[in-house]
Amino acid sequence: MAVTRASRTELWPSLRHEAQLAAARDPAFGQALSAAILEHPDLGSVVAHQIGVRLGSGAAARARFAAIAREAQTTSPALVAAAYSDLAAIAAHDPATTALLPPLLNYKGYIALQAYRLAHWLWSNRQPDLALLLQAESSTSLQVSIHPSARIGTSVFLDHATGIVIGAFSSIGDDVTIMQNVTIGRLDAMPGRGPRIGRGVLLSSGATVLGDVRIGDDAKIGADAIVTTDVPAGCTAVGTPTRLTNCPGQPLPAGA
Repeated sequence: MAVTRASRTELWPSLRHEAQLAAARDPAFGQALSAAILEHPDLGSVVAHQIGVRLGSGAAARARFAAIAREAQTTSPALVAAAYSDLAAIAAHDPATTALLPPLLNYKGYIALQAYRLAHWLWSNRQPDLALLLQAESSTSLQVSIHPSARIGTSVFLDHATGIVIGAFSSIGDDVTIMQNVTIGRLDAMPGRGPRIGRGVLLSSGATVLGDVRIGDDAKIGADAIVTTDVPAGCTAVGTPTRLTNCPGQPLPAGA
């Protein structure tokens, strides 16, 4: 779900309105909401603040990470555009919420994804040590480890976001949902390119995708499946060893 400039203009006031209503309902919560949302001029500033709060182990580290994030956003507005798209995708697709405020403040997968985006920008701009530091802090604090060399599209949802590992040189398309305890990475015997995950793919809890494989657009990987071969677009891969089902054009079983 690409977020246009117009929809971004609508999203930020909606988010502020939610925060104002929440603060009015719970005055004790209002001070925290003010620091987290209402004192900021835009979503990019909020995300930078959240990266600092979630990843920094002390006041100095929190301020440093937030400042690095804000500087990167100024240089690369695409980071802020991706933050809007990712947040809108959660509100649109997560059955547990239709609001913007809860995923922004309470879904650690959202901030882990924005921290990855910052780390990837640093990696791409020849700051690998700082990029890897962000990866390490995200892994420790949020239980999500995404190598900064990985490429991830927008409108991505890390659902529950515990135990997610995305290895070096993996590629993930837009509109992908990744559940908890998913591993995406290279095989030891195949040190080259990592998995390529297409657009609109669902990776269910405990799924593992390894090696130089391609997962086609709109495919689904079942819970606990281990995938080491290509999965065509629109198919569902289940089990270990993996078998394909529900492929487009596949004949229905007898009696169906």
